[in-house]
Amino acid sequence: MRFVDECRVKVVAGDGGNGAVAFRREKFIPFGGPAGGDGGRGGDVVFVGDEGMSTLLDFTHARTIDAERGEHGQGKDCHGRSGADRVERVPVGTQIFDTTTGELFADVTEHSQRVIVARGGRGGRGNLHFATPHDRAPRRAEKGDHGETRELRLELKVMADVGLLGFPNVGKSTLVASVSAARPKIADYPFTTLAPTLGVVEIGGGPRAGGTSFVIADIPGLVPGASEGVGLGIRFLRHVERTRVILHLVTLDAGEGRDPLADYRAIRKELERYSPSLAKRPEIVVLSKADLPEVREAYPELKKRFRRAKIALGLVSAATKEGLPDLVGVLWKRLIEERQPER
Repeated sequence: MRFVDECRVKVVAGDGGNGAVAFRREKFIPFGGPAGGDGGRGGDVVFVGDEGMSTLLDFTHARTIDAERGEHGQGKDCHGRSGADRVERVPVGTQIFDTTTGELFADVTEHSQRVIVARGGRGGRGNLHFATPHDRAPRRAEKGDHGETRELRLELKVMADVGLLGFPNVGKSTLVASVSAARPKIADYPFTTLAPTLGVVEIGGGPRAGGTSFVIADIPGLVPGASEGVGLGIRFLRHVERTRVILHLVTLDAGEGRDPLADYRAIRKELERYSPSLAKRPEIVVLSKADLPEVREAYPELKKRFRRAKIALGLVSAATKEGLPDLVGVLWKRLIEERQPER
């Protein structure tokens, strides 16, 4: 399935039905009173959060989403039926912006959360409401109100506890596959990951066995200039905004002639440019691909260099799972520390 994390859509709520002008026409009642029913209310357009969805692809095929209008009122005091609501599912983590004002209209952060993005129009009153002692046979009724119309921009930001950062091909996808049941595409070339992948990391057997779990997100690799949109960087960086802890991966790449510390500083620079508050999130830095001899040999010296920069550098191998249990434990400890202020 193609991953879409931003789209525009027009929502049109249903118009209210018109009130009716009618009179009682019954045998032996020559001058029946007003009997015009009210118009039905127009349907709302409602977005509902669905944790089972991971893309906004469906909205790219439906540029206009409209709800049903209310029925008109009828004679014999018959009120019109209200229009049915138009309910659309959106992924949890979707932000809804009003394109006219640019303001955030709603933020869908929970499963089954309902947001009315366009309200249906009120139905008009029939002529039975306008009878007075001086006008017992009113020939007027109200028209229904128009439903709301909005132009919206939907923006999806993945919901995860831990966000993985690093240059392309540092082993992020392999690490997610090793610590969770997620199966992202893995290959030894840059930009294998073109969309965020979520994996659930279970601790102590997971919630069903009395343990616990947290969600880790594999964010597509960043490159210098990402905060300015280079390599779709802004679209990738937005998916880190909701994470509580950042897991930063670096590694040796002799073929590219890059330096792990220089790579780390380059990514940090992009984070600070994009969002200073995001750059202040708790961070854990590890050197990946410890199963490669050249990486293991370089680790002691790299650890010293990072220490001089006041950065603790760990060592893991997603292929052999070396260091992963300890890493998961450290991540969980940091998450607990971050969640405590919320209680």
